[in-house]
Amino acid sequence: MQSLLGKIDSPADLRSLEVEELDTLAADLRAHIIECVSKTGGHLASSLGAVELTLALHYVFDTPKDRIVWDVGHQAYAHKILTGRRDRFHTLRTHGGVSGFPKISESEYDPFGVGHSSTSISAALGMAAASELSGNGAKAIAVIGDGSLTAGIAFEGLNQAGHIKKDVIVILNDNEMSISKNVGALSSFLSRKITGRMANRLKSEIETFLKSIPMIGGRLMGVAKRAEDSLITLLTPGMLFEGLGFHYIGPIDGHNIKEVIDTFRDVSILKGPVLIHVLTKKGKGYLPAESDPSSFHGVSPFNPRTGKALKGPVKKPPQSYTKVFGSTMLEVAEANERVVAITAAMPAGTGLSDFALRFPDRYFDVGIAEQHGLTFAAGLARDGFVPVTAIYSTFLGRAYDEIFHDVCLQNLPVVMAMDRAGIVGQDGPTHHGLFDISYLRHLPNIICAAPKDEGELRHLLYSATRYGAPVALRYPRGSGLGVDTTGPLKLIEPGSAEILKEGADVTIIALGSMVVPALEAAENLEVSGIKAGVINARFVKPLDEELILRSIAGTVVTVEENALQGGFGSAVLEMFEEHDVTCRIKRIGVPDKYVEHGSQGELRSELGLDAAGIEKVVKVFVNSMPSIAL
Repeated sequence: MQSLLGKIDSPADLRSLEVEELDTLAADLRAHIIECVSKTGGHLASSLGAVELTLALHYVFDTPKDRIVWDVGHQAYAHKILTGRRDRFHTLRTHGGVSGFPKISESEYDPFGVGHSSTSISAALGMAAASELSGNGAKAIAVIGDGSLTAGIAFEGLNQAGHIKKDVIVILNDNEMSISKNVGALSSFLSRKITGRMANRLKSEIETFLKSIPMIGGRLMGVAKRAEDSLITLLTPGMLFEGLGFHYIGPIDGHNIKEVIDTFRDVSILKGPVLIHVLTKKGKGYLPAESDPSSFHGVSPFNPRTGKALKGPVKKPPQSYTKVFGSTMLEVAEANERVVAITAAMPAGTGLSDFALRFPDRYFDVGIAEQHGLTFAAGLARDGFVPVTAIYSTFLGRAYDEIFHDVCLQNLPVVMAMDRAGIVGQDGPTHHGLFDISYLRHLPNIICAAPKDEGELRHLLYSATRYGAPVALRYPRGSGLGVDTTGPLKLIEPGSAEILKEGADVTIIALGSMVVPALEAAENLEVSGIKAGVINARFVKPLDEELILRSIAGTVVTVEENALQGGFGSAVLEMFEEHDVTCRIKRIGVPDKYVEHGSQGELRSELGLDAAGIEKVVKVFVNSMPSIAL
């Protein structure tokens, strides 16, 4: 017999159901999400927790006319399935398949593309303003998690919404977690919850007591009625949102679908900004995810029966760059008590969990607040400490102004450890770290470096804490190369490159993750009679000008896992111009486009950022002669 979900191809089909049927549909949705994500990997726990919320949204509101803006998108899998992507959902996050995040080009039901957190309120407010200006009557709804509220832009959106009084609905999906457990005063404040049942019981008890008072009980009841809203607001987080100009409703049980639907219907006719506080459980309906929501936030393929990750090859893979970074931080901090660590809500993702346990007084989780994190680091650096801020490359861009003004302009020794630099994989264009070289290298005072392997990462991290200057250290996602990561830490002088292979026909100058593929390509080119030299640049800024200039052949190829515009190759071109060097040069990197989702191997092959791609480009370039204008 076909499941109820098999009959749903759009929200219009959903609205034809009775409310009583939606609990069955919720179970079908969870089963489909678990089945598909167990094969592809993805963001499981958040989406399982938002199933009833998603059903209620599409049941009450007239989507796609009414716009639902999902914050980040980790919770939007049920949304994708209900909006015409059920039959393709098994392709989630695979190359050419369904994106892991809402995406304008993928569906009319995705009104706004998201991947970084905390943007939903501002975007939905803009849509509410547009609806009023155009007179189309469309509703604008932002769905934001409690973890995302720790970012400044979320408060900027709330502040503006309360001021201009547009008809925007903000749904606070409160599961008490972002990726790791939430931190900060706001999280503690949101934990002061009082359920609707508790509020009604409290109200009833107060009424009974007041009525029992002779003579004045009736008058006191009138006063109590007027104070009722204020009392409930005081006892819940509503005090904050009411103060910002919102009509606050909740908290309500986000898994009681009838209660959620009734609430949405009631607020859909209200004017002005409304915030509905919904309590959900991350991983709801799947015991392994409920028991360990942090591990099931983002998962690789797993056994859906047990929740255990599927075992790969028996051979133990090399340590990941993240793990090597984390263990090296312990080494560095043991030797230098001035070294402190900062993360933006991702202690496990950045490899700092062990640091937090070993040095709790020297570890700071600032929440989803990269801007604050960098200026906080600058304050620490100003008073003699060496802060290492571990933030994914793609998220560091959110703090560009702070890097410029508060770190580099003041020449403060903040180390920016940029995990996930380069191609990231299945999370796609919002998560690839393909622009950090371009947006950082032009800033005065900064040192930009990238290791060729995990062994060099150890030494560069140690060195970065000793340079006494702003340092950006980029390294890729995933396993290292299996090189030795033991032995004493060594100081690498800023701007020192190394020659890995001599060659008379062409010089390949490679950076970071592209060094080993470039070396492999050079070995293969020898078979074709092309003698290719390889330089491990190590640094984007400063460049090792003396070594590069004395080592280059008449033909040069640069290779980087970054956007070509303003990247490492551009830095080499600028150096040649400054030294009046004339040579043929070819840059290999990421072209002027956003790179879609897929495995790292698939995407690097497609972009020519592997040994075969580098070999092909170099061979064609060396064997071609520049055209001569007549």
